[in-house]
Amino acid sequence: MLSGVCIGTNDLDAAGQFYDALLATIGMSRALTVPRELGYAGADGKITLFVLLPYDRDPATHGNGTQVMFYAANKAEVDAFHAKALALGGSDEGAPGPRDYHPEYYGAYVRDLDGNKLNISIDPSTRKNP
Repeated sequence: MLSGVCIGTNDLDAAGQFYDALLATIGMSRALTVPRELGYAGADGKITLFVLLPYDRDPATHGNGTQVMFYAANKAEVDAFHAKALALGGSDEGAPGPRDYHPEYYGAYVRDLDGNKLNISIDPSTRKNP
């Protein structure tokens, strides 16, 4: 069972501002703030995303082929997440919409301020209520 995901940043303050605003679009909020790390939780209060300054003190880098994936309840949340990421200085990696490889899929892709790739898509359990 997956307990959470950590992603690195080179500017914890900027990353905090980015993720505070971005994750609010899907009901997540900051639940932990310590000197080198931030933690974000959903409504259940369980921290599942950590944003941190690398402990080895080397620069944070993103992984090729790595992405952090989030669920949205509907198309409006996917659209809002994507738009908010771009407004906060993130970059587009794929506009909201369906994908050829999965006819029921609706999602979007962005990169955060450090180049980490993020995916947002409709939770399969709610796809019947877009």
